Amino acid sequence: MAQHQQLQYAQLPIIDLSAADRGPQARALLHAQLHSAAHDVGFFQLVGHGVTQAETDDLVAAMRAFFALPEADRLALDNVNSPHFRGYTRTGDEQTGGSRDWRDQLDIGAERPARIPGPGEPAYWWLEGPNQWPAALPGLRRAALAWVDRLSGVAQRLLHELLTAIGAPAGFYDPVFGDRGHPHLKLVRYPGSAGDGAGQGVGAHKDYGFLTLLLQDQVGGLQVQRGDGLFHDVPPIPGAFVVNLGELLEVATNGYLLATNHRVVSPPGATERFSVPFFYNPRLDARIEPLPFPHATGAPGVTDDPANPLFAEYGFNELKGKLRAHPLVAARHHAELLTPA
Repeated sequence: MAQHQQLQYAQLPIIDLSAADRGPQARALLHAQLHSAAHDVGFFQLVGHGVTQAETDDLVAAMRAFFALPEADRLALDNVNSPHFRGYTRTGDEQTGGSRDWRDQLDIGAERPARIPGPGEPAYWWLEGPNQWPAALPGLRRAALAWVDRLSGVAQRLLHELLTAIGAPAGFYDPVFGDRGHPHLKLVRYPGSAGDGAGQGVGAHKDYGFLTLLLQDQVGGLQVQRGDGLFHDVPPIPGAFVVNLGELLEVATNGYLLATNHRVVSPPGATERFSVPFFYNPRLDARIEPLPFPHATGAPGVTDDPANPLFAEYGFNELKGKLRAHPLVAARHHAELLTPA
């Protein structure tokens, strides 16, 4: 039994999105597999998504060029200079669960003018604003924003199929996205193990939006908490996106769909790992209505975590996460939002 379980956990479910275009029988099978993966695991590998190798190569080349820049060029984009939490984070400056994450990264969102909250407006409007781009790499802006657009389309299509799979209206959440959705892209480098031996590439957490689509290289290190309570490796599949459900879908379905804990273990020695998570998030002011679907009456309820309360308006959830993850930005720009220790 134990050995069978290990085999079962050797890989995440593999979902082929192109089956949606291969007739009613193939689509019905896709829906059965998607339903099971989202309800039982909260994670899966997505193939057949239509993103080409050329598109992927373009983004990866731009990302590697960015991390190859001299440190001074990267620090010119330090996110400590951005009240919108955009830009470059040095290795160890982001935190998960109160501990530092041993990675550096560039945070990118929709390219919009700064929105400074007026009197009585929610503080989460600080999260809208311009990105920071390296002058030496004009191609990075083009490649990153093209990736945001491309994956927003893939994520919307996937969400439609997922909602259909559980018997819900496919377009139920379309109004909370529209042209004011709040997508988020990270270009991430894990530079190997920390000098003090700390193994946290990024600590255990759940994502707080709808869907995350992760492009990972072949180094590995991503681990997902499975039904046995243990964290299991996710072996990379070339050309696949690792998809996980965020807390908004768990809340929307009263726990029927799972947002699952996951983490990254630093690669060994001086091995570098690159990854590109894309977060498909709704408008900051979106209020997430409960999803009408046939299994709602049997849903188990949302996971209760007193240290992580979930708010009805999406923007408050993202702002809470940013203030925790980026203490230097929070202290410099948003001290009035921090809870006294």
